[in-house]
Amino acid sequence: MREDRELLQLNDYNIPQTCKVCGGVMIFRGVGEYQCENCKAIDYDDYGKVRKYVEEHKGATAAEVEAATKVKQRSIRNMLKEGRLQVAPDSKAFLNCEMCGRKINSGRLCPDCEAKYHRKLEEKVRQMQKKNMHGVAMGHGDATGEKRFKLDR
Repeated sequence: MREDRELLQLNDYNIPQTCKVCGGVMIFRGVGEYQCENCKAIDYDDYGKVRKYVEEHKGATAAEVEAATKVKQRSIRNMLKEGRLQVAPDSKAFLNCEMCGRKINSGRLCPDCEAKYHRKLEEKVRQMQKKNMHGVAMGHGDATGEKRFKLDR
């Protein structure tokens, strides 16, 4: 069930499944490009369209990309947040870190906040592991003081 949901989310970027030319099956070739297994026609998902346009029109704004590719700015913003695209260094547009508000070129967090986030996550995992650890005494009567631990999972 979870796998089906993940596959449905993949098609948020309008992945071509059948060829517009002959109706054949489209095979993924990489970086948003698909090729028909029958007639070899090429088509692109939304990411491929945006990437191709941006490579050919460096410094294009999201509005220009949307007008040219018909890919919604919301999808373009999601691609930036996923780290699939980057805002050009000389661009007036930028993203903000979701924790501190600092300007960033792609992703959701600046490098400092990403490091803090992962340290907090690691600490939570360590605390959960400690809570789930139970001591078991070895031996009966003549215990040497050794303990063995098991984790509840």
